[in-house]
Amino acid sequence: MDQKKIEILECSSTVFMKYGLKSVTMDDLCREIGVSKKTIYKYFEDKTDLVNSILRSKLELDKTKCDTCATDSENAIAELINTSRFVLEQFSRINPTVFYDLQRHYPSAWKMMHDHKWEFVLNNIRKNIIRGKEEKLYRDNIDPDIISRYYVSSMDNLMDGSVYPSPEFKTDQVLTEILRFHIRGLASDKGITYLKEHFNREINE
Repeated sequence: MDQKKIEILECSSTVFMKYGLKSVTMDDLCREIGVSKKTIYKYFEDKTDLVNSILRSKLELDKTKCDTCATDSENAIAELINTSRFVLEQFSRINPTVFYDLQRHYPSAWKMMHDHKWEFVLNNIRKNIIRGKEEKLYRDNIDPDIISRYYVSSMDNLMDGSVYPSPEFKTDQVLTEILRFHIRGLASDKGITYLKEHFNREINE
């Protein structure tokens, strides 16, 4: 990909994530990132194309990072912790209005995100649950299909401004509570012991 196009994607993403999508015009964006509209339109047809491209790039990064976490983590709980930290870092940078803007004004991007959650994320959580059960870190009586769908549904609620309205609820704080609840709900006695040891090691490092 052209280096200039990559720079525009990264800079535009930072602006949109900070201020929201609808409130930032192309003129605003050009002033913020220091390029002309002519330069932006050389690489993107319009604002919708730019938003779609940003989201597509972020979802690819998400896939790569999650795959790396699964491969490099010592077990299912470590994988879930490492993945969760990455997700929390991403969410902490996002203005809550972004999700509303996507749903109302950018349907193709919203569908892209919806499909990502209900295909890639769903499958990853399901595989993590199966892995955890095989490692005896998760409870034996957990149904991977039900719990993975429950988890993705909780992500849908997270993005619904009517369930966790801003600024009363901060997105990263809500996600932290959801993840804590999810891990503790999955963990067997062995898993809870590992969880305590894992955090104790981190404190002492």
